[in-house]
Amino acid sequence: MIWDFIQNQMLGMKWLNGLIGRLLGVLGLDISTRWGGSIQFFLYDVLKITVLLCFLIFLISYIQSYFPPERSKKMMGRFHGIWANGIAALLGTVTPFCSCSSIPLFIGFTSAGLPLGVTFSFLISSPMVDLGSLVLLMSIFGTKVALAYVLVGLMVAVIGGTMIEKLHMEDQVEEFIRNASAVDIESPTLGQKERLIYAKDQVVSTFKKVFPYILIGVGIGAVIHNWIPETWVETVLGSRNPFGVVLATVLGVPMYADIFGTIPVAEALLFKGAQLGTILSFMMAVTTLSLPSIIMLRKAVKPKLLGLFVGICTGGIMLVGYLFNAFAFLLI
Repeated sequence: MIWDFIQNQMLGMKWLNGLIGRLLGVLGLDISTRWGGSIQFFLYDVLKITVLLCFLIFLISYIQSYFPPERSKKMMGRFHGIWANGIAALLGTVTPFCSCSSIPLFIGFTSAGLPLGVTFSFLISSPMVDLGSLVLLMSIFGTKVALAYVLVGLMVAVIGGTMIEKLHMEDQVEEFIRNASAVDIESPTLGQKERLIYAKDQVVSTFKKVFPYILIGVGIGAVIHNWIPETWVETVLGSRNPFGVVLATVLGVPMYADIFGTIPVAEALLFKGAQLGTILSFMMAVTTLSLPSIIMLRKAVKPKLLGLFVGICTGGIMLVGYLFNAFAFLLI
């Protein structure tokens, strides 16, 4: 009962949804209509995600202040083989919230001489899996789904990085990165005050970047939730379409958003009858394989390695989708 209260009232903020509904009723808006339901969904999700987002960014940024690039590089350098890939994937969970902001760190790690497969494990994990996604997914899909998503995302990152390492693709990294001289500069020791200031600044800067995508994502979710017939979603993304996972992955690639912008869309799709694995494939494709990030990554690696990265991620995302669809009855 205590955990249900935490999940529903603290993380899910169901009380906020009821409060907004009552306030809209006082203003004369019938929330049982499409327009009323859409406005309630939009206000509730924007406020809920904003509160959770600011709290999570502050917490994650504070933790991240203990792992500057130099320290992260040294930490990953102590491990070898699949253990190094695992550490890199775990470090990705406390670093940037979208794929584009992860690429500069990937370039820095690669220039510093870390194994290519290790840096790719970081690159895959960073946008796909983070502490924020764990908490937000718990607030909507429940603990089992959230933990399974994070675990599978880490597995995709480790396996993908390991495959790239085994294929010895170092010559597919652009010359200016391979020839860069790694400068090992000690990070200044931060006190508690500096860490808190850093975390606060990260909240402001990150929120400014992701808030437009939250508004867009919640807006799309509100339309799906109240205006798209359930039969349409079930036909395209439900169990009757064996290619729903493939379609969701392909549709997700051209989009650019982070986990916070895709969750409202995922919530609405699940409500309308889309399969769990299909929804998660869409989320993973949006956050990991967005076109802007692929364009940025092309500046650092050659087409052969870029194609391998996209192929591994796409295959892994689709496999995850079909597995979640097959075993969704254990999670929901």
